[in-house]
Amino acid sequence: MSRLKRGGQLDSLSGFRADKKEPTIPSGLLRAARRSGQLDLSGRGLTEVPQDVYRLNMDTPQEAQQDVSFGTSDCWWEQTDLTKLILSSNQLTQLSDDIRLLAVLTTLDLHDNQLRSLPGALGELQELQQLRLSHNKLTSLPIEVCTLKNLCSITLQQNQLESLPDEMGQLEKLTHLDLSHNHLKGLPVSLGHLSCLQKLNVCHNELSCLPASVCLMVMLHLLDFSNNQLTDIPATLSEMPALEQLYLRHNKLRVLPKLVAPTLKELYVGNNRIEEMETELLTSLTAISVLELRDNKIKILPEEITSLNTLTRLDLTNNDITTLPASLSLLPDLKVLLLEGNPLRGIRRDLLTVSTTQRDPESAEEGQTAMTLPSQARVNVHNIKTLKSLAYSEKQAVDIPDELFDAATDQGVTTVNFSKNQLTSIPPRLIELSASLSDLNLAFNRLTCCSPDVCKFLQLMHMDLRNNQLTDLPSEMKNLNKLRSITLNYNRFKSFPGVLYQIVSLETVLIGNNQVGEVDAHRLKMLVNLSTLDMSNNDLLNIPPEVGLCASLRCLGLEGNPFRTPRAAILAKGTDAVLEYLRSRIPT
Repeated sequence: MSRLKRGGQLDSLSGFRADKKEPTIPSGLLRAARRSGQLDLSGRGLTEVPQDVYRLNMDTPQEAQQDVSFGTSDCWWEQTDLTKLILSSNQLTQLSDDIRLLAVLTTLDLHDNQLRSLPGALGELQELQQLRLSHNKLTSLPIEVCTLKNLCSITLQQNQLESLPDEMGQLEKLTHLDLSHNHLKGLPVSLGHLSCLQKLNVCHNELSCLPASVCLMVMLHLLDFSNNQLTDIPATLSEMPALEQLYLRHNKLRVLPKLVAPTLKELYVGNNRIEEMETELLTSLTAISVLELRDNKIKILPEEITSLNTLTRLDLTNNDITTLPASLSLLPDLKVLLLEGNPLRGIRRDLLTVSTTQRDPESAEEGQTAMTLPSQARVNVHNIKTLKSLAYSEKQAVDIPDELFDAATDQGVTTVNFSKNQLTSIPPRLIELSASLSDLNLAFNRLTCCSPDVCKFLQLMHMDLRNNQLTDLPSEMKNLNKLRSITLNYNRFKSFPGVLYQIVSLETVLIGNNQVGEVDAHRLKMLVNLSTLDMSNNDLLNIPPEVGLCASLRCLGLEGNPFRTPRAAILAKGTDAVLEYLRSRIPT
């Protein structure tokens, strides 16, 4: 009797009917979805969406009472409509018009399938906020998608799109649009109406020009047009008031775009055909921090480059520069200067491979003479006073001479480089520079512990501790509320340092090539500024799906760990694909 009740009413003619070949979904999963409003069907090998899924919202109260598959706790009045449906990493080739039956969906994840088209019925999902369609075979986007007034994010990377509907500009609430790795030859003019858009990625397409209306996207702070066929940039681009990062790598630009962008911090124009840097452009980049000009045909570096007082990284690799302006050394914040591949005169080739502006140190034992250059002296007073930099690296020294600290006293030193020595602890006198120190490099030493005194470096922004023997970091480091990057590669960490979860200012954490066995995803989400996390070549057996919720991550390195999922094929697709996969695995 109990078996009959569980199975419902028997069908006496069932043996004479042909079996309907429809994928089945465990009834328990459907029941849970009716209660939670979320259904995760990722990675189940589905070739079509079962009708049971489309009809989840269709049970009337009477039908719910008659359905004996529901227990007493599954009363119809406790059910909720489906709001989140994850169908990623399947074999879906099409989506039925019945998708309209799930009218209150807010998230629809269809990434990593075989979809070649989408039904117009998608336009009836007026509550939809996130639509994930990356890694499919879409050649076009139905106009109906452009009527989704509440859509905030749509990801379309790794498809076969050749054009976009002119109505794209109707998506008034859109903040994130990813169109990378498609076959787009142009963008609709209406795109400029996306006044809430913050991130636009159109890299790896076939664009030869941009609509002037791009400048109307007043909230946009990241714009990526790399790997296209652009020969020119509209002058209106300089009218974008919030633009902070602009990527124009691998195009056909012959001149630098004229950008009077007051907030622009990073400009990447490597691998183009630029021959000249205009003075007008340089003087307008008032907030620039990173300027990449590598692999172009630049011959002359103007003296006006010294007006870029905020510049920290300048990449001029593989150009035609023969001389450098002497005033280049006066840039106050310049930390990285890349010059290799230029026909420079008077600079030794081995110095061009050094990635920082650090001068070539001579042996400490050599005596100083009247002909000794300032950069060759044991204490480089010029660097200390002018560049606010204290360097004593590649000496194989077991301690730092007092005369260096004596010379740096009251000089406002911001950068210290003691790398490639034999230090076993942080020099005690380093605390004398705590009021001004922002960049500390102790890489390639023999540090076994990090002194709690490091918490007193309240101005510290960058810390390099790679290639030491560290196993943990002091809890006092939580006070470093300005720390933006920390490099811990090639140490002996067996777990992710707990104190790092408490430094909310962190943007970059590099902890590859250690023995880290786990990471706390829930605490990692608290690092709201974290954009780069390298955990490659560790002992991670499991990657928590909640890592996918770290919304600010743009670069996640996980290669070389012994976990089984995500698979290597997913890792090869890049950070976005990995994060999407992890999000799809979050239990509902």
